[in-house]
Amino acid sequence: MFQKKRKTSIGDRIFVICNTLFMIAFVVITLYPIINTLAISLNDGTDALRGGIYLWPRKFTWKNYITVLQKDNLITGAYISVARTVIGTVLALSANAVLAFIVSRKRFMFKKQLSFFWVVTMYVNGGMIPTFLLYKSLGLTNSFWVYVVPGMFSAFNMLVIRTYMNGIPESLEESAQLDGAGYTTIFLKIISPLCKPVYATVALFVAVGQWNSWFDAMLYNRMSANLTTLQYELMKLLSSVTNQGSSAEAMKNAAGAVTPTSVRAAATILTMLPIVCLYPFLQRYFVTGLTIGGVKE
Repeated sequence: MFQKKRKTSIGDRIFVICNTLFMIAFVVITLYPIINTLAISLNDGTDALRGGIYLWPRKFTWKNYITVLQKDNLITGAYISVARTVIGTVLALSANAVLAFIVSRKRFMFKKQLSFFWVVTMYVNGGMIPTFLLYKSLGLTNSFWVYVVPGMFSAFNMLVIRTYMNGIPESLEESAQLDGAGYTTIFLKIISPLCKPVYATVALFVAVGQWNSWFDAMLYNRMSANLTTLQYELMKLLSSVTNQGSSAEAMKNAAGAVTPTSVRAAATILTMLPIVCLYPFLQRYFVTGLTIGGVKE
């Protein structure tokens, strides 16, 4: 027998239309700044000063990207940024996951007190000068590991993972213990596979932070050219170009018809491109998290 097709009411049609229009407007509002920045980065710098560039470059050129890519130490900075992003993300995710697993266990003593202590550290810190002196005494200054070690633990990321682990049914752990599994086996073979969505979320948080960071390079490794980062080099480039902004002719002769606005747009696109390319690979884990999070005991 054929089922009768349910008639769509006028209210449902109005809702679908309004929802579609809202989502289209939201997508336009979200994508327009990125497309506009891309158009400016591909447009002649002096021509961009006239304005009127919205979605497409008026005078196409690669000079802005060439100016950025010809910056000294840019390749070295790119290598260091990639290395700190990969190593820092892996170590930070591993450390936070292990600590979150320990704190989420019911038999772990003082977990409430420790959680409260870690929450306090999210609002209070020792300050820049004491932190610098601490890192110097630990031998982290003028070292690659100053990019990785201080960021291995984050109270916020740990609490996010711990909250997700608390939502996993305890019967899974109890069944594994009855079969003789220890905590290491439970963490690696039962808890971690179910925590892929939250792991992906935290990994994205850490990776974005590591990739965009430049202040620690200026503060701790400023005198080491071989430890510079891509963001720090681009920041210095933007500063040097901005200082020349009062003389358009000087910039034209020195950089080939580029302006601070066009160089800034090119640098913005270059810095955001790796993260934009990475996000689609992690998107499916966010969708999976909606279904896994709905499993109840």
